[in-house]
Amino acid sequence: MDFTFSEEQQAAAEAARAVFSGVSPDAVPSPVLSRGPVAEDFDRALWRRLAAADLLSLTVAARHGGAGLGPIALCLVLREAGQVLARVPLLETGATALALSTHGGAAGAPILPALGRGELSVTVASSGRTGHDAAELSVTARPAAGEDLVFDGVQTAVPWAPYADLIVVPACDADGRSVLGLVPRDHPGVALGPQVSTNGERYAEVRLDAVRLGSSQVVTAEGAWPRLRALLTTGTCALALGVATAVCRMTSAYTSKREQFGFPLATFQAVAVQAADRYIDLRAMEATLWQAAWRLETGADGDLPAEADLAVAKVWASEGVRRAVQTAQHLHGGFGADTGYALHRYHAWAKQLELSLGPAAAHEEALGDLLAAHAPEG
Repeated sequence: MDFTFSEEQQAAAEAARAVFSGVSPDAVPSPVLSRGPVAEDFDRALWRRLAAADLLSLTVAARHGGAGLGPIALCLVLREAGQVLARVPLLETGATALALSTHGGAAGAPILPALGRGELSVTVASSGRTGHDAAELSVTARPAAGEDLVFDGVQTAVPWAPYADLIVVPACDADGRSVLGLVPRDHPGVALGPQVSTNGERYAEVRLDAVRLGSSQVVTAEGAWPRLRALLTTGTCALALGVATAVCRMTSAYTSKREQFGFPLATFQAVAVQAADRYIDLRAMEATLWQAAWRLETGADGDLPAEADLAVAKVWASEGVRRAVQTAQHLHGGFGADTGYALHRYHAWAKQLELSLGPAAAHEEALGDLLAAHAPEG
């Protein structure tokens, strides 16, 4: 295992850092100051800048005009996005582009160039009917005339759905196999119920009532949905690492300047111990993230399948980002609740990421099942 990033991966991170340097977390709409959703659209100006910097084509296969990079490069960019609370569907679009590049076939070919140019925005319905059940079990795909499939079911808490051009919907076909429907938001039979996430963004409950899709709108390749789900999980961990990194940096700056009894807070042993604990969390989040991304990128074998590394990364991401914002609020005192200061925004985003794609307990259970299933004999 080698965690040294390639020149292409480092270049992607540097390009993302340059684009996101123009984003101020203080200007991110606050859920505390909004009675409903914080905005009616994602940050289209930032989306255009990302497209101009070729960051949206990062994971698009070279044959479709992209850079053809993998999960590690995507996570490097998402880490930078998390640090500034970037309000764009970068995770969903990047993960979809990567999954379609390898599994999309005829369905992915016309979509991928538009994704890379930023002309098409994508989201993924990954929470199932309730947020606790498998997403692919919440929608059925039954055969219709010819090679068409008819999708019926419900997916809850779909991010960016009210304004994404395309919703990727996992479903089960008549043989119990998982397929992916590439559903236009305005397709007949699609209904969006309003929902608002913890960080104030507009989500939607997506209802599919006899939504008929042609073969060019359905991905049937084996492993497409598990691949996409794994990419979403790993990307969520990268966003959480970015949020936690920014929060710890804010806390360090504040405790170094804020004085009590004539001394900076950072010089007090109790404060230093808490800061050290959060540093350990960050390093663990980072190590487990790159381990999971490396397994996805290389397909390397291990004593346990790659799902185990994903579970470990998600456990650390969920717990680590929660502890980071809790410690930050504690050490900031009342200042942490000031709506003119960005910390409360990070807190809301951290909670949303903690629970996204399942809380830590759900992944601990999955990890336990994997350990039991792969226990050495004797």
